[in-house]
Amino acid sequence: MLTLAELKIAIIGLGYVGLPLAVEFGKKVPVVGFDIHQKRVDELKSGHDHTLEVSSEELKQAELLTYTANLDDLKDCNFFIVTVPTPIDDYKQPDLTPLIKASTSIGKVLKRGDIVVYESTVYPGATEETCIPVLEQVSGLKFNHDFYAGYSPERINPGDKLHRVTNILKITSGSTPDVAEFVDQVYNLVIEAGTHKAPSIKVAEAAKVIENTQRDVNIALINELAVIFNKMGIDTEAVLEAAGTKWNFLPFRPGLVGGHCIGVDPYYLTHKAQALGLHPEIILAARRLNDRMGEYVATQLIKEMVKKRIQVVGSRILVMGLSFKENCPDIRNTKIVDMVNALKEYELDIDIYDPWVDEEEVVNEYGLRPVTTLVNNKYDAVIIAVRHNQFINMGDTNIKALTHTNGVIYDLKYLLNKDSVDIRL
Repeated sequence: MLTLAELKIAIIGLGYVGLPLAVEFGKKVPVVGFDIHQKRVDELKSGHDHTLEVSSEELKQAELLTYTANLDDLKDCNFFIVTVPTPIDDYKQPDLTPLIKASTSIGKVLKRGDIVVYESTVYPGATEETCIPVLEQVSGLKFNHDFYAGYSPERINPGDKLHRVTNILKITSGSTPDVAEFVDQVYNLVIEAGTHKAPSIKVAEAAKVIENTQRDVNIALINELAVIFNKMGIDTEAVLEAAGTKWNFLPFRPGLVGGHCIGVDPYYLTHKAQALGLHPEIILAARRLNDRMGEYVATQLIKEMVKKRIQVVGSRILVMGLSFKENCPDIRNTKIVDMVNALKEYELDIDIYDPWVDEEEVVNEYGLRPVTTLVNNKYDAVIIAVRHNQFINMGDTNIKALTHTNGVIYDLKYLLNKDSVDIRL
């Protein structure tokens, strides 16, 4: 059985999840950070992280961490942590391709006694039903005899400088009781908040996938309430503030639910449920409602413009924010794009401004090119879509100055004072 003294970790995938973990482990034990993109490896070797999750100073502190895109550099490692993305496809079905490819790569360097831990979000059973067979086939080794596995779901919150990998409690699990204990010990080397050892890999997988499913369902309820209250002419934020005075009222707010977690994870659970012959009604209803919110916002804006007798076709619209959440450059599965696409159907002239995102990444991913400067008195309507600190610092006056005198301000994030906006979600 592997010991902590012999530990040499390989982390597969150096994105928002893998890099912070690699850096923390790299302060304690030898770590090889592996990514299939040489450009990413070169960037990190130069001391820069474009995701802004880890500072240059923090990268320097990880003195035992090296980076590579060469699989052969992982041959001496004995504890593999997989942190690749698990997206959905165009049909909203789980896409396990990155996970299978990562397992295939590990299988080529896997040795007797090695442990493979998965952190990527999956449906319950995926690790043992999909990943382990790949490891066995490629390596020629036998699971729980020659090598072992674990699952420790990631809880990274991109852009959050308060809740970091070290101070977020970590769920751990292993394929045997001894392996579960060892996996737990490994993570306790860096997780200051402590760990929760789940009784099985499937329990840990299920715990992860319901964390974001629960949030998705709750936000869907608030989104539906916002639609109802808007129809009734009632201020949703005022209602939520009043209801929030009760001690057990949950403080959710309406919005566009995107990103690589809340907008994706529920489909992993519903996929597994449907494979078992079950139809998860509440979860899928919440997903449908949240997926339609971009179109709803677009329709609300057009109605407000018509009320103000603004010529819709050819009008100039500014969308402030494109990343899926505030103070973060992550544009994966951002639902703001859904809103933009819905607005395009009205033949509008749309500018997108977001100081956090990478312009070329946006072009490659969505075919949109953000503007880099703002001009006063230029727009017929402004939509505040993300609550970036830069937008908060602009204040009511500067944001209102971007529109014509009769322009529309649509505040999705309750960023401005109520009297400064024409419509709120």
